[in-house]
Amino acid sequence: MSLPTPAVKAVPGLVTIVGFLVAVEFASGILQGFYTPIYPQLATHLNIHEGDVNWFEAAQLIFSALCIPLLARLGDIVGHKQVLVWSTAVTALGSWGLAFAPGFWTFLIAWSIQGAYIIWLPIEVSIIHRRTRDSGRQEVLTRRGAAVLVGALELSVIIGALSSGFLVEVMDMNLLLALPAIVVSVVLLLVWVGIEKAPADGEGGIDWVGLGLITTSLALVMAGLVFLRLDGVGTYRGWGLLVLGAFSLIPFVRYELAHPDPIVDVRLLSSPRQWPVQVTAFLFGIPVLGGQIPLSTFAQADPEVRGYGLGADPSFISTLIGIYVITLAIGALTLPLTTRLFGGVRRTLVIASLLVGLGYALWLPMHAHLWQAMLNMTIAGLGSGALVAALPAAAAAASPPERTGIATGMTNGIKTVGGAIASAIFAIALTSTGSLAATGEKVAPLSGYLTVWAVCSGAALLAAVALLAAPKHAFSDRVA
Repeated sequence: MSLPTPAVKAVPGLVTIVGFLVAVEFASGILQGFYTPIYPQLATHLNIHEGDVNWFEAAQLIFSALCIPLLARLGDIVGHKQVLVWSTAVTALGSWGLAFAPGFWTFLIAWSIQGAYIIWLPIEVSIIHRRTRDSGRQEVLTRRGAAVLVGALELSVIIGALSSGFLVEVMDMNLLLALPAIVVSVVLLLVWVGIEKAPADGEGGIDWVGLGLITTSLALVMAGLVFLRLDGVGTYRGWGLLVLGAFSLIPFVRYELAHPDPIVDVRLLSSPRQWPVQVTAFLFGIPVLGGQIPLSTFAQADPEVRGYGLGADPSFISTLIGIYVITLAIGALTLPLTTRLFGGVRRTLVIASLLVGLGYALWLPMHAHLWQAMLNMTIAGLGSGALVAALPAAAAAASPPERTGIATGMTNGIKTVGGAIASAIFAIALTSTGSLAATGEKVAPLSGYLTVWAVCSGAALLAAVALLAAPKHAFSDRVA
């Protein structure tokens, strides 16, 4: 006996809502692309070592990783529009803080809280999903809406990068930094008036204790890395904090296992089908999130002055970012084809990880010419795009039906933590010990950059090993 086909209904105002959400993703793309071409100029603006720019990314990624489970849960409890408005307001506050920050620490705080935008896309997808629940085509319309949002995001990343790359040479830095803040502020107004409020569906509360425990652990780890930067790797204070941060995970795990609605589903995370995906997400975060700032600063280094670098101007960095984003899109859009070609999800993920590892490994012998940079990032971009698209789906497929949202959210959060820790480690690799203020040589040694690329490549290769070492039943490996 076949079940009746649900009636297909029109969704009034859906196009308008998606249009407003596209504006949000436009702002998100601006934020993600705008700063990358001007990292060396930011270091000069703040009078810090260029390697210490990595601390901005590390701090923001940690803040973002903590925001994901908290704001996602709040969206279910108080409503998705409210959380979208709150997160946009916090992002606007951080963006304006960057424009007026007088020094490193205020800039670091502003940069961190700007990371609240990390929740925008998941919340937007939830808004579309709820709006289409009675349409009879909920999943189809949600996928289409998400595709439109991701397309807008990728396009605006390129726009943001091109804008800053060309304007940094002709505009005061404070005024330049105010431009993203203006964009986010306009979007805040659009969200406030354009997105209708819908009742929340979720029940229960928030695991504040679990959130506090994981925040403490991450804070101890980051503090340890800061002291390794200041004191050197041969001193005890930094290593002591790292060990303490690692051991502090024990009470966190025990508490989460006993909690009926944990902030992090440790039991799901440790399942044989799930852990290979999440380990891959963590390792993938190292190159895709942690490796971007070093690439920008290296590319703009003058080889006649330093003996290394590409001597590129910010406008070329913008072009390089555009190429990278396009290859990401190609890798993501061709995923159904490559899954069929390689015979399943598992093999596709392995090959994608190997491509990322190869792209960064090529930086070790090939870093003297612009065409080499473009080739390296094209290879890494193709693999990264496939991983970006495949990992959430793989996590969902490896989880029980009622936990798919949590599983996909964990891939994003764990990837973000991987990028944060990598950014902090790269800051250490690219700088000498001592004060964060630039009191002497402000540039990084070539050996530091070689270390960054080796770590990025090694992380991607380890991700491939983790996937190969996973149990056979970890992936369905059905050919799409």
